[in-house]
Amino acid sequence: MPLSDIKIRNLKTEAKPYKVADFEGLFILVKTSGSKSWRFKYRLGGKEKLFVIGDYPAHSLAQARKARDAAKALLAQGIDPNEAKQEDKRILEAAKGETFIKLGQAFLAKQHKEGKSKATLDKTEYHLKLANQDFGQKPITEITAPMILKTLRKVEAKGNYETAHRLRARIGSIFRYAVASGVAEIDPTYALRDALIRPTRVHRAAITDPKALGQLMREIAQFDGQATTRIGLQLLAMLAQRPGEIRSAKWAEIDFANKIWAIPAEKMKMRRDHLVPLPDQAMMLLDELRRMNGNGEYLFPSLRTWKRPMSENTLNAALRRMGYAGDEMTAHGFRASFSTLANESGLWHADAIERALAHVEKNEVRRAYARGEHWDERVRLANWWADYIDEIRTQT
Repeated sequence: MPLSDIKIRNLKTEAKPYKVADFEGLFILVKTSGSKSWRFKYRLGGKEKLFVIGDYPAHSLAQARKARDAAKALLAQGIDPNEAKQEDKRILEAAKGETFIKLGQAFLAKQHKEGKSKATLDKTEYHLKLANQDFGQKPITEITAPMILKTLRKVEAKGNYETAHRLRARIGSIFRYAVASGVAEIDPTYALRDALIRPTRVHRAAITDPKALGQLMREIAQFDGQATTRIGLQLLAMLAQRPGEIRSAKWAEIDFANKIWAIPAEKMKMRRDHLVPLPDQAMMLLDELRRMNGNGEYLFPSLRTWKRPMSENTLNAALRRMGYAGDEMTAHGFRASFSTLANESGLWHADAIERALAHVEKNEVRRAYARGEHWDERVRLANWWADYIDEIRTQT
């Protein structure tokens, strides 16, 4: 006759341990100490075996029956439930050593091998540092969405809404890496997608008025700081590439014969090789720069060592020194100046302008078709833009 909770509670301790059956191999063992333990009797390979489920009432009658059914399901697959239980314990013990900080370091090493940019690696390290302060030493399987949200709220409380969103995404990357590695089952950050304050997108400051841009170009030409910084700003304005690509440019990337700057994929934001046509004005600046730094690796080496490029703050600092505040103009803003004025001219195909900026077409078919398109137009565009900058610079 099947057991009931009332019957189990009324079972009395005796001088010797005894068993009371439920059904389908499940029984409860009443020990001399008074404790009651659930067991499941089964046969495998012609041998009778016992599977210990746990004590009553910590494991209720319903839970014991569910555990018995799960064990029977394993047996139907030819799996010994005792061996499966030991494997689960082994995995649980192993998971305790898989802390967030350990998996974060492995993820960072993976990014290094993938050739991620220094900026990406630095951001990953920064985000990991924020997360590690709160739960870095915890096993990845013990970290919950509320724990992560508490960390994100600290960042939010400082008004750093964009950082909070990026931190959530980075933590999610670590969990997805852990899932792929077999040491976690879920990414708890998924449940936090709508929990954070959405940041207001602020575009980088840029000068798009021709007269004001001409004034800036005059001031850059008269810059009394390092000559390399002045040339860096001039090339930044003329070539409309990202500041990081300018400052980390190497002489080996410059094809003087064909007047092309070939930027390798690992330096590009979109991880694609990018060719930049060099107008005559850019070639003159490069010749001037080569007389200063031509024996080194970088066009713009650090003042401290020729083995590294100039600091990422150098170009923006030069703009501040000239009196341009951060909400007026940034080094990155020259790209917006180029894009706005080139589009407003009505002389150029929008795709040619986008290719010049190394923006990637989202449509796969269109991107495959357009990859080799617009080069001739881009060469003409580069020459027009260099002439245009010269023109507005000389107008007062």
